[in-house]
Amino acid sequence: MKAIVVTDQVAGTAGMTLAERPEPEAAGNDVLVEVHASGFTPGELTWPGTWTDRLGRDRTPSIPGHEVAGVVSALGYGTRGLSVGQRVFGLTDWTRDGTLAEYTVVEARNLAPLPGDVDFTVGASLPISGLTAWQGLFVHGRFQVGQSVLVHGAAGGVGSMATQLAREAGAYVIGTGRAADRQTALDFGAHEFVDLDNDALEDVGGVDLVFDVIGGDIQKRSAGLIRAGGMLLTIAGPPEARPTDGLAVDFVVEADRAQLGEVVQRVRDGRLRTNIGQVADLDDAVAAFNPTERVKGKTIIRVRP
Repeated sequence: MKAIVVTDQVAGTAGMTLAERPEPEAAGNDVLVEVHASGFTPGELTWPGTWTDRLGRDRTPSIPGHEVAGVVSALGYGTRGLSVGQRVFGLTDWTRDGTLAEYTVVEARNLAPLPGDVDFTVGASLPISGLTAWQGLFVHGRFQVGQSVLVHGAAGGVGSMATQLAREAGAYVIGTGRAADRQTALDFGAHEFVDLDNDALEDVGGVDLVFDVIGGDIQKRSAGLIRAGGMLLTIAGPPEARPTDGLAVDFVVEADRAQLGEVVQRVRDGRLRTNIGQVADLDDAVAAFNPTERVKGKTIIRVRP
């Protein structure tokens, strides 16, 4: 099968190549998925699981990509809950070959049914962004109606999802980003926008929840904005600063079938919009992940027409 592979961690996305790889086989409780669309997060090329297996052994050439939408092609021994020919989407294991390929193997529990009225490219854009936003707000953040939420990177993949979900749940949402992102963040539902290059973040005042995707100095300054009993949530690694009278929580997104169902239902209802910047074919994936100019939104790879 055709697949995108990586062998050099230092090279990053520039080290991606299109190659022929053996078609994987489904083990017990696995599903072999005929990939129709795939999502990729550039940051995964810095994750240990991209380069080594669970025992720390080199596993290159690795196939990156952990978001998938496709059709169940085969079931491993003992696999339940899904059927051959069913449309599915979900999040694959961090330490196994991923979804930038014509076929991928996924644990059945990490997949959810993809309704027939949701395009495969949309389905592939949802798992990481949608689940990260959902888990940050409702699982780790324990969001309550009426709270104020500061969302960093509100025009990005995770930030745009967090902005929409928080607003729908009854939050007052303040988005941040570059000046060029202002209108996008407001269109996704932010009540206010802070230009991190030109506006004073501290002018925001007190907030109940900060959703951080940036880390560093922005994260440290954000900790000082959190009201008593509030929370700093981050996906940018262990927090370097903590609220004076609140909590700081860093987390890694996990696959969850029920939560995927909640996210995709909101897409079907028109309550949640995806943030897709461009769609490219598998043959053009390397160029798509190495653009000559900034692309707003997520790049999705269409593996099959």
